[in-house]
Amino acid sequence: MSAEWKPTACMICSMNCGIEVQTEGTRITRVRPDQNHPVTKGYVCEKAQRMDAYQQGRDRLSSPMRRRADGTYETVDWATAIREVAARLAAVRNEYGGESIFYYGGGGQGNHLPGVYAQATLSALGVRYRSNALAQEKTGEAWVQARMFGCGMHHDFEHAEVALLIGKNPWQSNGFPRARLVLREIAADPDRSMIVIDPRKSETAAMADYHLAIRPGTDAWCLGALAAILVQEQLYNSAWMAEHVANAEPVLDVLQRIPVREFAQVCDVGEDLLRAAARRMARARTMASMEDLGMQMGVHSTLGSYLHRLLIGLTGSFGRSGTSYAFVPFRPLGSGGGAGAGARAKSHGDRNWRRSPVTGFPVIMGLIPCNAITEEILTDHPHRFRAMIVESSNPVHSLADSNRMREAMRALDFSVVIDVAMTETASEADYVLPACSQFEKAEASFFNFEPKDNAFQLRHPLFPPRDGTWEEGEIHSRLCEALGAIDAADVTALKSAAGNLDAFAMAFAQATSAKPELMSVEPVLLYRALGDVLPAGMGNAAALWGIAQLFVRNFPEEAAAAGYSGPLAGNRLFEAILASPSGIVFSHMEAGGWHLLRQPGNRINLHIPDLLEQLLSLDPAGPPVDPEFPLILSAGERRTETSNTSIRDATWLRKGSLESTLRISPVDAERLGIADGDMVDIVTSRDRARTVVELHEGCRPGHVSLPNGQGLDVRQADGSIKRLGVALNNLTDYRWRDPIVGTPWHKYVPARLERVA
Repeated sequence: MSAEWKPTACMICSMNCGIEVQTEGTRITRVRPDQNHPVTKGYVCEKAQRMDAYQQGRDRLSSPMRRRADGTYETVDWATAIREVAARLAAVRNEYGGESIFYYGGGGQGNHLPGVYAQATLSALGVRYRSNALAQEKTGEAWVQARMFGCGMHHDFEHAEVALLIGKNPWQSNGFPRARLVLREIAADPDRSMIVIDPRKSETAAMADYHLAIRPGTDAWCLGALAAILVQEQLYNSAWMAEHVANAEPVLDVLQRIPVREFAQVCDVGEDLLRAAARRMARARTMASMEDLGMQMGVHSTLGSYLHRLLIGLTGSFGRSGTSYAFVPFRPLGSGGGAGAGARAKSHGDRNWRRSPVTGFPVIMGLIPCNAITEEILTDHPHRFRAMIVESSNPVHSLADSNRMREAMRALDFSVVIDVAMTETASEADYVLPACSQFEKAEASFFNFEPKDNAFQLRHPLFPPRDGTWEEGEIHSRLCEALGAIDAADVTALKSAAGNLDAFAMAFAQATSAKPELMSVEPVLLYRALGDVLPAGMGNAAALWGIAQLFVRNFPEEAAAAGYSGPLAGNRLFEAILASPSGIVFSHMEAGGWHLLRQPGNRINLHIPDLLEQLLSLDPAGPPVDPEFPLILSAGERRTETSNTSIRDATWLRKGSLESTLRISPVDAERLGIADGDMVDIVTSRDRARTVVELHEGCRPGHVSLPNGQGLDVRQADGSIKRLGVALNNLTDYRWRDPIVGTPWHKYVPARLERVA
């Protein structure tokens, strides 16, 4: 066993905490926190111990797989796979236009470089439409932020007097640096307070000073009541708003008319408790607030995101330490599709590219809603999707209505999956191309959200690639070459200058100035030109050179404050990234981000008329109720013993049973005649699943939950397939979605229980 500790990162959640590992052969044998990581600074939760389970997943692939007519798969060599995949995609493009090819994915919680390289392939094919997991969660929030702030934002809980958490349990899901330590610090400080809005008494809610245990699906009523209390009791920060807010008058007028008592009754939280929480927000010097999937995958989620930001504007909780802030991204998440200079998309008349072609949902962050995907395929609409590229994602398992998603995959003219494992989605595709694991190549994520010193980590490979697998830079370079999108002469000219980055920068500028269409395939051009001269195993990092150049050009002051200035600052930044496996600070900002607001006068726009109308028209009876399905299922609770589905190996350490347990209130269990450990069927309008009951004091009556990360069809040692736990999205419906942006109602699934004898 190697006694050397190697820096890398956890890839289970978006924090990507810095860790160090020891290895033996192809195994990760020991894990500890990395004290040198510039953000997490030696913090890590227990889930980081599961990294070897990802690396050793039983479903990992070692050769391209081609689907036979009978639905089974055969291995093929890489040359055949690349040739046939490129030809099949090109055939769809040539007959129906590149806009008929749909791209899903681009990376998981810790591998975002696939999405960078995919941009070149999408450009070569003229692809315009794409989606990924962000469109299950964050597009409503992004839609609201664009209209109110014009930029992304994050939240400084470490220095906040009050922490407001909406449908968020940082104890299990993190979401900000050193989450458990910060939660403990807030809970232990009598001068600080925590307000949690969550139907469940989660680990975080149990620490809160104010737990608003709302009826499931009533976040909008609760947040509307809090905002109304601030206005009706004259608690809002009028002096701060006069300086920093625009268009407040119509908002104040609507909030003055909100019936707080009736809203409190709908969300089933005492009016006195709501007023106490609102008053605590109002008197705080600083407040940081965050929403997450508990609200964002529920009823009226986009309205909830708006009301959350009204609370920020009304209390003055933006733009300074301990509040929300605008951040400087290294590379923006959710960028648009690949159609650019040189893209070969056919024209089919006037098309509104800002809307999905069949359902007409808005394209937000470059993404169409996940819940609309099957409708964009299973139709005779002339603009339907006819081919699909899936990369580092598993939509058959993770999107609503799994059976319908399987049907859609098989209805396509062609589909290809690029992934490390034979996932549920790969098992429906025409072709599967095996990628290296995250620990077998240079890899990174672009979850860079810090308020002052913003950091980026390029992880070095821990192991050589598994035989038969390629890194994404190689896969997309080969596809682009097969599609005729890369000229070998262009690569040769750049490669001759690659030995010196400063000379390379000049050569690249000259080449792209003379031939601007090269920018549409820039990532694979960089991979071919720079990959071989980078340190051994680091070729997949080549595309970061271009990202570094764009960053210092777009944010010169922030880059200079971090030490990267001058005409070749991008090269210096790229060199520092390569030389710092624990990560580096790439930008520094002191002013709280006001200059990043892209609204007139750098002010926060409070007025979104459509959402104010929706607030006024909220049903006084609350969210929809189906008498046939009287319980509300939260489909995907984060627990200590669960993880994301990148980990497919069932041998990793969990607490308790490997099977899913259905958590239910003891009150409901007694009413239904169910005991702890009983077997039940949970039934929705779409399907049923068998599971084990777990009585849990944290559940409120009427609310049940199943954990995330389970229900995978895992290949056993004897070759058989066994499903471990409940596949949640067999139970969900693609039609249960937010009317504005289409985000799913995974946290509001009407259900009933049937006891199994």
